[in-house]
Amino acid sequence: MSKPVILCLHSLSEQVVGRISQIAPQWEIVHGNDMDVLTPRLRDAEIIIGWRQAVQENSFYPGSKLRWVQIWGAGVDRIPLELFIEHSVILTNASGVHAYPISETILSMMLSFARKMHLSIRNQSQGKWQSVGLLGEIHEATIGILGIGAIGEETARLAKAFGMKVLGFRQSGKPSPVVDTMFDLQGLDELLANSDYVVNTLPFTKDTSELMGADQFQAMKSTAYYINIGRGGTTDQNALIAALKDGQIAGAGLDVFEKEPLQEESPLWTMDNVIITPHNSGSTVHYHQRAEEIMLHNLQDYVQGKLPSRNVVNLEKQY
Repeated sequence: MSKPVILCLHSLSEQVVGRISQIAPQWEIVHGNDMDVLTPRLRDAEIIIGWRQAVQENSFYPGSKLRWVQIWGAGVDRIPLELFIEHSVILTNASGVHAYPISETILSMMLSFARKMHLSIRNQSQGKWQSVGLLGEIHEATIGILGIGAIGEETARLAKAFGMKVLGFRQSGKPSPVVDTMFDLQGLDELLANSDYVVNTLPFTKDTSELMGADQFQAMKSTAYYINIGRGGTTDQNALIAALKDGQIAGAGLDVFEKEPLQEESPLWTMDNVIITPHNSGSTVHYHQRAEEIMLHNLQDYVQGKLPSRNVVNLEKQY
């Protein structure tokens, strides 16, 4: 009888392969980066670590052996969730890996806007010794965080170190110990109207699609900044551009966009009140180590006959 197969769509270190072997000694471990080698093995795999289009094309078929997929990222908006439902396949993600690096990106954008570092850096690139005007502070300002998960709560904790007031948004309205006031959808405009920084950490789902549009930017203070590190589809990008041009909001820090890469002709590139990063706010030298720990924890559960217990994606809710 052939061994069940764990297939990882990237190369693993000898140390991690050894840990997998200790947890699942009766399993065959296949890993690497060469899809010409890996693709023929997709039909054999009961567990797949990672995601490629080839998984969708080769692993979901009547009588498939596939039972669990552990992806290496957090977002599932590009994963065919209907196939997971149809074939009763468990999906887990790497949510939690991103709390430290993304919260640091959020704080760096807030501090850059307050201290106008982005303008000084632009002057430096042009060899200009030039004042950028009176500088602000984030101390004792108000931050409104859309989406209070691991990233939102870590951002709230960091904001508290600056004495900031923290407003939070959850569709459920469930409170959090690090949020001063929590709002649900009915209170979103109130949060927006009272925040100096609005931070969007939301996943992209049918419920969050273009949640931030013209009316929401109109509700914000003209002195407030909008930071989006969640998903581009949660924001009406044209409405955001109009709000920036019309002075409805003071600026925007953007790591995600409706279409990526951001089109060369987009006016966002040349706006002095916009900071752009190329969807890399979750990047960190510690990423793989943290994702591996989640995977190994779930693998321990699985081989013991239990369901993976960390970061199981709710296929109906899409996160």
